[in-house]
Amino acid sequence: MEFINSIFSWIIKQRIHQIELFVKYPNEVQADWLKKLLQTAKTTEYGKKHDFAGITTYKDFQNKVPIVNYEILKDDIERCLKGESNIFWPTEIKWFAKSSGTTAGKSKLIPVTKESLEECHFAAGRDMLSMYHNNNENSKLFLGRNMAIGGSHQINQYRADSYYGDLSAIIMENLPFWVEMRRTPSKSIALMSEWEEKIDKMARSTIEHNVASLSGVPSWTLLLMQEILKISGKKTIDEVWPNIEVFFHGGVSFSPYRKQFEAIIPTKTMNYVEVYNASEGFFAIQDRLVADDMLLMLDYGIFYEFMPMSEYSKEHPKCLSLDEVELGVNYALVITTNGGLWRYKIGDTIKFTSLSPYRIQISGRTKQYINVFGEELIVENADHAMRVACERTNAIITEYTAGPVYMADGDSGAHEWIVEFAKKPDDFSAFVSTLDVTLKSLNSDYEAKRYNNYILKMPLVNVVESGTFYEWMKSRGKLGGQNKVPRLNNTREYLESMHQFRQHA
Repeated sequence: MEFINSIFSWIIKQRIHQIELFVKYPNEVQADWLKKLLQTAKTTEYGKKHDFAGITTYKDFQNKVPIVNYEILKDDIERCLKGESNIFWPTEIKWFAKSSGTTAGKSKLIPVTKESLEECHFAAGRDMLSMYHNNNENSKLFLGRNMAIGGSHQINQYRADSYYGDLSAIIMENLPFWVEMRRTPSKSIALMSEWEEKIDKMARSTIEHNVASLSGVPSWTLLLMQEILKISGKKTIDEVWPNIEVFFHGGVSFSPYRKQFEAIIPTKTMNYVEVYNASEGFFAIQDRLVADDMLLMLDYGIFYEFMPMSEYSKEHPKCLSLDEVELGVNYALVITTNGGLWRYKIGDTIKFTSLSPYRIQISGRTKQYINVFGEELIVENADHAMRVACERTNAIITEYTAGPVYMADGDSGAHEWIVEFAKKPDDFSAFVSTLDVTLKSLNSDYEAKRYNNYILKMPLVNVVESGTFYEWMKSRGKLGGQNKVPRLNNTREYLESMHQFRQHA
């Protein structure tokens, strides 16, 4: 077995040399991919409409191809679902990834091409392992199995040979044999659609396996591990899986969950690696264990553009290419991909932490913020402030969501936070105060609005009992898969939904 581990490690790390190439020539690699994407799709309906054949420069691309969101594309995507081909990509599209909801609350269905699976998602999986092994010469990862919490999929209602569902399920259905060999649980369990039964069966079927790595969204992975401890009677996960060494996580910030993971997996040799993947593509991987930023992956068939948030609401917003970005600025991510998306706003905001190489952090969602009073509070601020408040008061948070309290009858407004603790603060008043003070230190707009309580009063923090967020998500049909607890909202939609749920629970 040691020999097999050594062989796999050697093979996987050969990719490091290719990564070093795009790190050295980032702008050239991106320019080549834009040219290749345009050439590939020039005879498609979308390519003819926007004259891909006549585009020779990035300026041409900006002038001829519009920036779009899902609402603009949904009618064409539905045509694709019904079997029409060559609309925005020349090869047949049989898979559609079910992504998080739009403003109307309905799920988006993102086309997944053969090229995006192979050149992007599968390549990223290999790179994730390559980088991890490059940072861990003594890793025994290939001696054990990977446990991944996937979603589910179903047959396309329009075509019997087409499917849609969570991206994780699509990837699982198409995995190379060598990956499938070292994965657990069985596909029949991993792709179950009934979430609570699935968690029980996953827990029971993986307890006896030698699991070395975990992959998934932190909240659902934590829930599964808690079920495993309950069934096994063990106190910590490393008692169940003594060779556990890494958790590859993405989808949401890991910051609110880190303390809970460290409590349930107390071994000092446990590693945490963040990845930035979405239904639309796989974008970045944490390439250093000592830092919490991620290397932007430039050779996956994705051309990146970056929209300054000051441009976001304009009728004709300006985007920047990779060589024009600056450190520490919030950008809305715009992508052109081998999945047939052209200048598509995915709804995430990022900022660069390094320009050589290009490394990023996810700073939030374009629709997850609070700016009712001009405070411009983003998820990154909220996660950081929550972490500091927990550290200062010896608390551990399970979940939270926040929104505005509107001004009324001459009274100031506020932010209302609904919080669920795994461990309550030693001093609740100190927790609230630290949350407020930290937000002020991170966000000058918030600090200005808090001055003398003129516009914003102290945060209103409501504590809910253990399990409330899980049951609330369940009541909304949002368990598992790509579903995540919404952190911030510029309206009271989620706050009122939670209050109503608690009244009727």
